[in-house]
Amino acid sequence: MLAVAPVLAACAPEAAPPARADAPVIVPGAPGQSESPPARPGAAEGPVAADVRFAEEMIPHHRQALEMAGLAAARTGDPLVTAVADRVVDGQRPEIAVMESWLRSLGRTPPPAHDHSTGDHSTGDHGMSGYGMASEEELTRLRTARGRAFDTLFLMLMIRHHEGAVGMAALELRRGRDRAMRAMAQDVMSGQQIEIARMRGIERRMARECLTNAARRRLCQARLGAIRQTPPESLGAPSLGAPEHVGELLVQIHEVGLTTG
Repeated sequence: MLAVAPVLAACAPEAAPPARADAPVIVPGAPGQSESPPARPGAAEGPVAADVRFAEEMIPHHRQALEMAGLAAARTGDPLVTAVADRVVDGQRPEIAVMESWLRSLGRTPPPAHDHSTGDHSTGDHGMSGYGMASEEELTRLRTARGRAFDTLFLMLMIRHHEGAVGMAALELRRGRDRAMRAMAQDVMSGQQIEIARMRGIERRMARECLTNAARRRLCQARLGAIRQTPPESLGAPSLGAPEHVGELLVQIHEVGLTTG
């Protein structure tokens, strides 16, 4: 979980001069290196446009994760799914507060609630749409789901959402310069990768539960067979055995009225 107090200290107004869109970009070292390359002589200190963009896009991204997590208590009976939702709230709510404070220290207003920018696709700027955000239709399905149907859809959407956050954090580590925002990006990347692995483990457990019930086994196998016969490019995954198929399989099963306990 992000250590909020130290980062807030780093975000104090006097420590962060105004962001400059024309400031040079500093590329961090290769994975595993402990230090980034030094800035070239004459480079301006302080945040650059990439740092501001990271905060302004990560805030609404986190808010949507909180919205999805807030649905869990009344819709799931699985303590592991509840724990996932609780960790989302415990980790991302303080991160939002840090980023909002940091933006205000620069004289910028944090983005309003439900600011789900789609970006400019003509220029290659995909905004939030390329970072795992759930559509309104998907959120509606999640709000109306209950029990295992909720669990499977929640995990599938949240895994995709976390993967998007990891991508945003990686971009900040490549282009950003502000120490507080880079520390935030590193925490997001490491923490959400751990959560993705946990959620995939829960998906695998639910798939095993489905296959152990003799009355439901044939339907599970039929759905799995259909997925295996689908071209990989249609599934949006590089291999038929990829773990991301588990979530989609479970969603398909539960959307035809199947429950697993």
